[in-house]
Amino acid sequence: MARRIAERARTVAGVADLTAGPRGRIVTFQAGPPLGGVAVRPDAVEIGIVARPVRRLPDIAADVRAAALPLAGDRAVHVLVGDLAEEGT
Repeated sequence: MARRIAERARTVAGVADLTAGPRGRIVTFQAGPPLGGVAVRPDAVEIGIVARPVRRLPDIAADVRAAALPLAGDRAVHVLVGDLAEEGT
């Protein structure tokens, strides 16, 4: 589930990448390297994004939430804009 949510989040206009957040807590541990930027909890999914400031940040976050909701089951979806990408990235 976390990988599919990460893939969807990365397709949203204005998302440059995912981030584990300032304290590295938005992460899913799996076989191989951890997946930073998505944490699936029992009652919620957390998604950390690096945004391109090409649109309003609340609009980008809302679109990420909307993209993830169909995959989240009964969980709430919370989106953190953890950083802004530099122009041209």
